[in-house]
Amino acid sequence: MTGAKVGSGETGPDTDSHIVFLTRALKTPVIRESFSRLADQAREESWTHEQYLAAVLDRQVTAREASGTSMRIASAHFPAAKTLEEFNFDYQPSARRDVVANLGTTNFITAGDNVVLLGPPGTGKTHLAIGLGIRAAHAGHRVIFATAAQWITRLHTAHAAGALDQELIKLRRYPLLIIDEVGYIPFEGDAGNLFFQLVASRYEHASLIVTSNMPFARWGDVFGDDVIAGAMIDRLVHHAEVLSLKGDSYRTKSRRKTGTTKQ
Repeated sequence: MTGAKVGSGETGPDTDSHIVFLTRALKTPVIRESFSRLADQAREESWTHEQYLAAVLDRQVTAREASGTSMRIASAHFPAAKTLEEFNFDYQPSARRDVVANLGTTNFITAGDNVVLLGPPGTGKTHLAIGLGIRAAHAGHRVIFATAAQWITRLHTAHAAGALDQELIKLRRYPLLIIDEVGYIPFEGDAGNLFFQLVASRYEHASLIVTSNMPFARWGDVFGDDVIAGAMIDRLVHHAEVLSLKGDSYRTKSRRKTGTTKQ
């Protein structure tokens, strides 16, 4: 054998090839790509064995976490990539920075609490919902984003197939669901009951973020039943942070500045 033996304290082609073999077996491609370069750096800077091992493992863990975050963001089906850092608090002072910063820790998800964002169209509700959802994905939580109409369609399909209970159990495995645009389209038929079952199934178990252009007093009109709406709101806000956003539409204001508002 022309190379150094593993564990001999020497390096050589056999050692390197064995490490490559081990990284393939362990499915750690980042270690395979970085171990030699880091070994050179370790020798130059006189690292201890423990420091070298920590550096190699850190590269792999960092890459794996980044990959997991990307997968969680992609599978959440956000309509756009909007972060909390990009939110314009100067335009929307009713969104208190300290409250949003606290929500951005995602501790509310760990506690199984909810977030409700109310306000007129264009005041930043969806942006905040997506931003919190992306923070959740970075924190390791699985997220699903959909509009209220899309959620109702999904639940109605499961109900028609006799699989509503199974669908609700499946959804409860997701720490965070985001329901956007409650109130933009009035619901008909059994939609109110289906929506209530979704909220009730997650009560004190898993988190919801809900955005709505309607105040709670109008939700009876949205769902066509004051009793169902009241019961739903009661469960939704029992453990929740409710933010009421105010002002004109940010989108309309931006178009006015550029002179593109339709007359």
